[in-house]
Amino acid sequence: MSATIRSYRGADEGALLELWRVTMTHDRITPSVWRTKVLLDPNFDPDGLLVAEDDGALVGFVLSLVRRVPYFLQGLEPENGWITAFGVRLDHRRQGIGRALFDAALARMATLGRTRVAISPYTPNYFIPGVDVEAYPAALAFLHAFGWQTISTPIAMRAELTDFQIPPVIADLESRLRRDGIAVRSVQPTDLPALMAFTVEHFGWDWYRFAQEYLLALFGAGADDIGCWVAAHGEEIVGYCQHRRERFGPFGVAPAMRNRGIGRLLLFNSLADMVSRGFHCAWFLWTGQDAARLYHLAGFRQMRQFAIMQKSL
Repeated sequence: MSATIRSYRGADEGALLELWRVTMTHDRITPSVWRTKVLLDPNFDPDGLLVAEDDGALVGFVLSLVRRVPYFLQGLEPENGWITAFGVRLDHRRQGIGRALFDAALARMATLGRTRVAISPYTPNYFIPGVDVEAYPAALAFLHAFGWQTISTPIAMRAELTDFQIPPVIADLESRLRRDGIAVRSVQPTDLPALMAFTVEHFGWDWYRFAQEYLLALFGAGADDIGCWVAAHGEEIVGYCQHRRERFGPFGVAPAMRNRGIGRLLLFNSLADMVSRGFHCAWFLWTGQDAARLYHLAGFRQMRQFAIMQKSL
């Protein structure tokens, strides 16, 4: 192998972004995204961003992270590491560069005490849930060849909203739930204490972060881009969903209240709200096959499928 593996340097930014563009062809990013989601991430360490250099040019990279600061009460997760992006230029593949990059990244994480590495559900700054199985089949084959296991296969979906209407069956469902004391409505400031506790209890700290980010905008500047709905059973919050412009979610219902149609009502009301704000589609990056059946009812169709992958060290 003629390439040299080294740590990222500040002067590499332009070459690294060009390398990202030609290798992660379905997930290109802007310089501002690079700086905010990578360089300004408190867990970023230049030694975790390894690049392969050949004759002065960057030909491969792998971005790995471990927590250096706690993530809310989720803590440091000292056993976990993540790889969120990687690639090798097409004309430099099959020369051992990818293997050398991964070996160096995994060795570093092992020395830091990590025993499990995943591609790539790192919060808060993941780019895509895992390896897109259709866009990057060579990457998937490469990882399987070196012992990585697929542990789940989330899908991304999209719905066109131009002709969206709430069907009568959903209106009937809303009436039935109201008779049971369950109301789906826009979030109010008085909901905030119960809503934030609900997200942590049922869905964890990353959902809390998403809700917090959206609600800070909803009750401050930028509210025209934000929609947030809750399902309330009396004073108790039992479900919520949100959107920022055309990006939908996350949304969820308390486990004890599922299978009553609450999720359907939240979904349809949120989509109707998006239409009223002038948005012409809705999309998200991550759901499972079971939840996808609900989204299909609202016109969502699968766009991509990912493989979240894991390797023990």
